[in-house]
Amino acid sequence: MPLLADLHNHSCLSPCGSLDLSPRLLAELAAAKGVRLLALTDHNSSLNCPAFAKLCPRYGIIPLFGMEATTQEEIHVLCLFAGLEEALAFGEYAYSIIMPLPNDPEKTGDQVYVDEDDNIEGEVEYFLPNALDLGIDDIGAKVTARGGIVIPAHVDRAAFSMTSQLGVMVQGPWAAVECVRIPPRAGAPPAGGEAPLLDTLGYPLTTSSDAHYPEHVARRPFKLDTSAEELQPGGPGTKADIEVLKRALAKRPAGGLPD
Repeated sequence: MPLLADLHNHSCLSPCGSLDLSPRLLAELAAAKGVRLLALTDHNSSLNCPAFAKLCPRYGIIPLFGMEATTQEEIHVLCLFAGLEEALAFGEYAYSIIMPLPNDPEKTGDQVYVDEDDNIEGEVEYFLPNALDLGIDDIGAKVTARGGIVIPAHVDRAAFSMTSQLGVMVQGPWAAVECVRIPPRAGAPPAGGEAPLLDTLGYPLTTSSDAHYPEHVARRPFKLDTSAEELQPGGPGTKADIEVLKRALAKRPAGGLPD
């Protein structure tokens, strides 16, 4: 039976999101809507992943940990790990190469990380959506070397996407390509017709909720051709099998242009 997945979600750590969307509420709402594989991907940080790791087993959810990284080109890329330690280590690395501009909570929003009971444990100093000193040609190798997978985010959006920043999709170690809708189309529709299809180079396609507010949770999940038992062979509270995830993603509909 296919598994419902959602690999792009923010929490109260992301300044553009809602303070109400704690890791606990994210897991609770996603579980209520049938999501079984859920990723927490705040901007350039994984500091809310420890609470998320404790909460997911309570709700019958298989967790993935990571972030929505911003490259030098201001391309958003999902960096996902099965293990919490790997995600936290990559988060420390990302923060060491982020543009060091302080956040102003009154102007841009709070950046708080919390425990599993929604108690605030701290606040991040630098504005998290800033770009990392890492280009699109290098980020895939950095993540895969640490055992993670990389998925370019919302490639059919007019901002912070690979196509908006580069004009085209580029090759890379992408496990899949995320889009707002399938098949993905370029930018806004022109007057009187549909926008042209994007050439996504034959990569498997996923959708995602990109949740920033409680009402966004599980608005665009997708189906994976695998089972919870295959994906999490050690049972609840253990790591997902990243190789099983890669194989399941590879079965998703492939993007590209018709011949």
